[in-house]
Amino acid sequence: MEIKRYLPLAFVALIMTTLSSCQLIEGIFKAGVWSGIIVVVVVLALIIWVVSKIFGGGSKG
Repeated sequence: MEIKRYLPLAFVALIMTTLSSCQLIEGIFKAGVWSGIIVVVVVLALIIWVVSKIFGGGSKG
C-alpha cells in the first residue's frame, strides 16, 4: 500500500473532524455574504482538486 496516495484523504479527514461546522458557519456570517461565497467556492474547488488527485485525475505521463 502506498501511504502517499492516502495522505491527502487523511489530511481532509483530520481537518473535517477538528473543525466544528457551527464555528465555520458563524465565521462565514460574521465575515459577510460575499466573503462567505468566496470561501465556499475556494473550499469546494480545493475538495474537488484533492478528490481528483486521489482518484487519478492528474496527467498520466
